[in-house]
Amino acid sequence: MRSLLLAMGCVAAAAAHASDPPPPAGGAIRLATYNVSLYRDRPGRLVQELASGRSRQARRIAEVVQRVRPDVLLLNEIDYDPRGEAPRLLAERYLAEPQADGLRPLDYGRRFTAPVNTGVPSGLDLDRDGAADGPNDAWGYGRYPGQYGMAVLSQLPIDRQASRTFQTLRWSDLPDARQPVDPGGPGPYYPEATWRRLRLPSKSFWDVVVCTPGGAPLHLVCSHPTPPVFDGPEDRNGRRNADEVRLVREYVEGTLGGYFVDDQGRRGALPPDAAFVVLGDLNADPADGEGREHGAIGRLLGSGRLAHVAPPTSRGAVRASQRFDGLNSGHAGNPAADTADFSGDGHGNLRVDYVLPSDQLTVLAAGVYWPAPGEAGADAVRATDHRLVWVDIAAPHGKE
Repeated sequence: MRSLLLAMGCVAAAAAHASDPPPPAGGAIRLATYNVSLYRDRPGRLVQELASGRSRQARRIAEVVQRVRPDVLLLNEIDYDPRGEAPRLLAERYLAEPQADGLRPLDYGRRFTAPVNTGVPSGLDLDRDGAADGPNDAWGYGRYPGQYGMAVLSQLPIDRQASRTFQTLRWSDLPDARQPVDPGGPGPYYPEATWRRLRLPSKSFWDVVVCTPGGAPLHLVCSHPTPPVFDGPEDRNGRRNADEVRLVREYVEGTLGGYFVDDQGRRGALPPDAAFVVLGDLNADPADGEGREHGAIGRLLGSGRLAHVAPPTSRGAVRASQRFDGLNSGHAGNPAADTADFSGDGHGNLRVDYVLPSDQLTVLAAGVYWPAPGEAGADAVRATDHRLVWVDIAAPHGKE
């Protein structure tokens, strides 16, 4: 009887962890993106909370990451601070400590973060409310500089000298930019002097280079475009989102090389032979959602520079779609590929988070970490309305 009970316990434990992906194959690299919603209502509050070691949200986020165990992870929506304290504390006080029975700690001793546009005052009245000091008047929407920032956590070495940031790219300099139009009459929404100063990246746009075990550099093309909503008939956010997504495609396809001048003054897009992975919450679903232009994400997904494989999926996304059938009934996309649960906002589930390897990389496995109800990790994923997306690739060899 005891042996039977032990066997039953092992079966139950295996079932409970069925949602956790198996370890990557030998020689593979697991990459992931995760919008963790680690932003607060004023600067410094997130660091204070993480430093306490008692943040329930951070513990649940760390549990999700420990279940998937990526080698490289992009975090969207983690408040930026100049010393990088928030990603350090998340790594050292939460990810380095087991967050559930059977889970092992993770060591992310290499980290990358940089300034973002969110909350940085522009000094301009961008929402035309008669004032120039509101969150909508920042270069990217935010109540204080650094809100909704980004960070890369890595177990692989980061080549900081080769990495690039493009925080200050001007929207008007992008050829054929989607300039918002004034809904009250002919002409642009923004005055010419304002339009000429606007930055395109709502947070930032990064090319973070990691060194793979095979000796080849791997470019992480990281971004977090603005949501294509929360505006008016001028569609300023929808148009900006479409051009931010286009920015990713133009960079990896190597076009518009003259447009891409990084914050260090170096000019040029990604080299044509560079191995890369696109990472981030792009706030764009190829079929659904309120964004008015699905073509930008469709053109990115159809780029000849990307490996064309089936999108990652999860059982949890299907179950959530069924549970909120009234919100998702009009959706045209594949519900199993959704990566965000916006049912609380009345929008249903959407596919907005992406890990997209380049065409010369071999994709070995992929998934969205979204456990079905009752499975291990199902409570932890509720720490944010996004789900972690991961992809395993064979480590590239050689050098650029």
